[in-house]
Amino acid sequence: MKAKGMGKPIKRVAVGYPIAMPMGMGQGWGRGRGRRRKRRMIGFIPPVRHFYPALPPLGQPKPPIFMTYEEFEALRLVDYEGLTQEEAGKRMGVSRGTVWRALNSARKKVAQMIVEGRELVILPQGNEVPKGTAGEGE
Repeated sequence: MKAKGMGKPIKRVAVGYPIAMPMGMGQGWGRGRGRRRKRRMIGFIPPVRHFYPALPPLGQPKPPIFMTYEEFEALRLVDYEGLTQEEAGKRMGVSRGTVWRALNSARKKVAQMIVEGRELVILPQGNEVPKGTAGEGE
């Protein structure tokens, strides 16, 4: 069977979905398609965005760990300020489940940084809005 507009045949699984996705779709192809990410409200831009071990690594240095502002904000609100995930979600303008995922990821990255002695870099993702700026209501 040939897919419409494609020159080579693709296999189908039992439910009828193609195994191979066309170019530009599926995992690993970026964020060109799908739903736009909702804006996340963050309290402030972290003034320090790069943490590294005091002693240089003995062997080959491992690549740095990258944390997003969203993960940083979830970690700050829940672990530092002591809010519940529900309260943090309201402040960030997202669901409690989204806060849980960001918090889980942030905690894992911090633990990995400490245990493995790796650098941690906090970077924007592009959908964060500091509180008190224009575009907050979007």
